[in-house]
Amino acid sequence: MLDADDRFMWMALDLARQGRGRTSPNPMVGAVIVQGSEVVGSGYHQAAGGPHAEILALEKAGEQAKGATLYVNFEPCNHHGRTGPCTEAIINAGIGRVVAAMQDPNPLVSGKGLARLAEAGVKVKEGVLEDKARKLNEAFIKYISTGMPYVSVKVAMSLDGKIGTKTGDSHWITGEKARQFVHRLRDHSDVIVVGIETVLKDNPRLTARLEGGGGRDPLRVVVDSTARLPLDAKVIESSSSAETVLAVTEKASKEKCRALEARGVEILILPSLENRVDVSALMKNLADRELVNILVEGGGTLNYSLLEQSLVDKLFLFIAPLIIGGKESPTAFAGAGIHSLSKAWSVEDVELKQFDHDMLVIGYPKKQESADRRQEQGEGV
Repeated sequence: MLDADDRFMWMALDLARQGRGRTSPNPMVGAVIVQGSEVVGSGYHQAAGGPHAEILALEKAGEQAKGATLYVNFEPCNHHGRTGPCTEAIINAGIGRVVAAMQDPNPLVSGKGLARLAEAGVKVKEGVLEDKARKLNEAFIKYISTGMPYVSVKVAMSLDGKIGTKTGDSHWITGEKARQFVHRLRDHSDVIVVGIETVLKDNPRLTARLEGGGGRDPLRVVVDSTARLPLDAKVIESSSSAETVLAVTEKASKEKCRALEARGVEILILPSLENRVDVSALMKNLADRELVNILVEGGGTLNYSLLEQSLVDKLFLFIAPLIIGGKESPTAFAGAGIHSLSKAWSVEDVELKQFDHDMLVIGYPKKQESADRRQEQGEGV
């Protein structure tokens, strides 16, 4: 049975999730104020620049905040940003105790908010459901700690790892329920990235079409070193209010780029790597725009380029009960590949979901240690 601190922290985490896809570059935060055993105020951070969760909860609690306990899944801020410091509002409201799931991972501020509260006489407890809190804000933690965005790669493939037939047919490998999950992923993301081959073959809109409506379309980025994007592509033509960015290299036709700009497309000229857009430079550019959650729905070449440069943080691999076959049929991860299994990527912390007959594998890729290193440690190969 959960104790009171765990129970109310779960409430804070559930509230925080309601801001998913809307808070970048800020974390998702939920706050619950409890007087005795009664919840007297609650709130969650709804958008960057808007009130923080703690402020909304304090406003609802009013005078009942005096002597109460505040549960929050993220350390209250102690600095002036787009809004004022939450610590001072908490102290001024007379909160007697603060329970935080985790410290702010920003090395410039980590621990200072909790220290300020303790200094003012507020009882502080931290680390309650910390693993859940860190998982919830894994994208923000990566972004604020490294200055790079959190990159998730989504793939829909057959049992034999094919993402289409040799003629390019890929509609549809997975069923409707799996595709609806992908639209939720898009709704939760700041950016969708695809390669030009995906656009030329599938002509996708790259929008978040949720059942019942209400989806938010993220920024759409097409990686296209030589600007082959058709002027009538759906990623340009769709009625979405989301902007479209074309990531090119200096090799791209200036005339074609001007024509695309006239259609409202932003042209982003990036360095090249092996005659293609340097995807590392692209991700750094997106991070500099304060875009945190990146969803890649590319083909095998783009997927492998990101994996090879250690830019992939999370995998969403949909597997349909189909066998396509054919050595010319495209695979989920193409590129040069590895020479030995000792240098393969392992997928860790695997989670499985099922959508009708389709299976979803969620996990985190990690480059394996070399065979030599494992032999030195006495491990089998």
